[in-house]
Amino acid sequence: MPTDAARFRIGEAAQRSGVSTASIRYYEKEALLAAGPRSESSYRLYSDADIHQLRFIRLCRAMDMSLDEVRILLALDRDSAAADHTACDTLDEHLSHVRIRLQELKTLERDLIALRRRCDGTDGHCHVIEALHERADAEPVAPPGPAPAKRHV
Repeated sequence: MPTDAARFRIGEAAQRSGVSTASIRYYEKEALLAAGPRSESSYRLYSDADIHQLRFIRLCRAMDMSLDEVRILLALDRDSAAADHTACDTLDEHLSHVRIRLQELKTLERDLIALRRRCDGTDGHCHVIEALHERADAEPVAPPGPAPAKRHV
């Protein structure tokens, strides 16, 4: 079990957690990691518990969870009485996003394969670039309106 003695500076915390120093600062800014004590030299100090939490965040992010989803799981972890199956609900919602993204990626793969087939390398003209220009010319001009829907991650 991690201890609460803050004794690691950010570089060592980054090394121990596998999270970059920039990400650590960002997670603090986003309130995923509480700002802790500072040394006499004004360096932020991190405890074993902080490093554990950074690893937890890193693992969630490696599963492509959004910061909001990580925030929910961290809150559930702090309030274990509420964590009954709410974490499962959060995971189910994330799984739904992943399944949608998989379909998007399969469509993208088919599109890239079709684009790649346009050029067999037998002549001096790049048909891939030509196809991209054709698509750019065929793109409809979007009328001004609401911004596109925000992506999950």
